[in-house]
Amino acid sequence: MKMTHNTTSLDQLVDSLGKCLTPESARRVLTLKADLKTQTRVDYLAKRSSKGLLTPEERAEYGDCVKFSSFVAILKSKARLLLAESNGG
Repeated sequence: MKMTHNTTSLDQLVDSLGKCLTPESARRVLTLKADLKTQTRVDYLAKRSSKGLLTPEERAEYGDCVKFSSFVAILKSKARLLLAESNGG
Protein backbone atom coordinates (compact mmCIF):
# COMPACT_ATOMS: atom_id res chain seq x y z
CA MET A 1 0.00 0.00 0.00
CA LYS A 2 1.41 3.37 -1.00
CA MET A 3 1.69 5.72 1.96
CA THR A 4 0.18 9.16 1.58
CA HIS A 5 -0.30 11.85 4.15
CA ASN A 6 -3.95 10.70 4.44
CA THR A 7 -3.06 7.05 5.08
CA THR A 8 -3.22 6.08 8.73
CA SER A 9 -1.67 3.20 10.59
CA LEU A 10 -5.16 1.75 10.96
CA ASP A 11 -5.60 1.84 7.18
CA GLN A 12 -2.36 -0.12 6.81
CA LEU A 13 -3.41 -2.66 9.44
CA VAL A 14 -6.83 -3.21 7.85
CA ASP A 15 -5.23 -3.53 4.43
CA SER A 16 -2.74 -6.09 5.75
CA LEU A 17 -5.50 -8.02 7.48
CA GLY A 18 -7.61 -7.95 4.33
CA LYS A 19 -4.75 -9.54 2.42
CA CYS A 20 -4.82 -12.48 4.86
CA LEU A 21 -8.40 -13.37 3.96
CA THR A 22 -9.19 -16.54 2.08
CA PRO A 23 -12.60 -17.13 0.51
CA GLU A 24 -13.54 -19.29 3.51
CA SER A 25 -12.41 -16.75 6.10
CA ALA A 26 -14.04 -13.94 4.11
CA ARG A 27 -17.38 -15.75 4.29
CA ARG A 28 -16.93 -16.14 8.05
CA VAL A 29 -16.09 -12.44 8.44
CA LEU A 30 -19.35 -11.59 6.69
CA THR A 31 -21.30 -13.46 9.38
CA LEU A 32 -19.79 -11.44 12.24
CA LYS A 33 -22.33 -9.58 14.35
CA ALA A 34 -22.74 -8.55 17.95
CA ASP A 35 -24.47 -10.86 20.36
CA LEU A 36 -27.83 -9.74 21.76
CA LYS A 37 -26.41 -8.40 25.04
CA THR A 38 -23.77 -6.32 23.26
CA GLN A 39 -26.19 -5.02 20.62
CA THR A 40 -28.69 -4.06 23.32
CA ARG A 41 -25.97 -2.08 25.12
CA VAL A 42 -24.85 -0.33 21.92
CA ASP A 43 -28.46 0.56 21.09
CA TYR A 44 -28.90 1.98 24.59
CA LEU A 45 -25.75 4.07 24.27
CA ALA A 46 -26.79 5.26 20.80
CA LYS A 47 -30.16 6.47 22.10
CA ARG A 48 -28.52 8.27 25.01
CA SER A 49 -25.96 9.77 22.65
CA SER A 50 -28.61 11.13 20.30
CA LYS A 51 -30.25 12.80 23.31
CA GLY A 52 -26.94 14.20 24.58
CA LEU A 53 -27.19 12.21 27.81
CA LEU A 54 -23.99 10.15 27.79
CA THR A 55 -21.72 10.28 30.81
CA PRO A 56 -18.00 10.66 30.04
CA GLU A 57 -17.54 6.92 30.63
CA GLU A 58 -20.45 6.05 28.34
CA ARG A 59 -19.14 8.44 25.70
CA ALA A 60 -15.78 6.65 25.75
CA GLU A 61 -17.47 3.24 25.62
CA TYR A 62 -19.75 4.29 22.76
CA GLY A 63 -16.83 5.82 20.89
CA ASP A 64 -14.97 2.52 21.12
CA CYS A 65 -18.05 0.68 19.84
CA VAL A 66 -18.34 3.03 16.87
CA LYS A 67 -14.64 2.67 16.03
CA PHE A 68 -14.80 -1.11 16.24
CA SER A 69 -17.97 -1.21 14.14
CA SER A 70 -16.25 0.90 11.49
CA PHE A 71 -13.26 -1.45 11.53
CA VAL A 72 -15.52 -4.49 11.08
CA ALA A 73 -17.45 -2.74 8.28
CA ILE A 74 -14.21 -2.06 6.40
CA LEU A 75 -13.06 -5.64 6.92
CA LYS A 76 -16.43 -6.92 5.65
CA SER A 77 -16.04 -4.70 2.58
CA LYS A 78 -12.65 -6.26 1.89
CA ALA A 79 -14.18 -9.71 2.36
CA ARG A 80 -16.94 -8.91 -0.18
CA LEU A 81 -14.36 -7.68 -2.68
CA LEU A 82 -12.29 -10.82 -2.27
CA LEU A 83 -15.33 -13.03 -2.79
CA ALA A 84 -16.45 -11.05 -5.84
CA GLU A 85 -12.97 -11.35 -7.35
CA SER A 86 -12.74 -15.07 -6.57
CA ASN A 87 -16.11 -15.58 -8.29
CA GLY A 88 -14.89 -13.83 -11.42
CA GLY A 89 -16.80 -10.63 -10.61
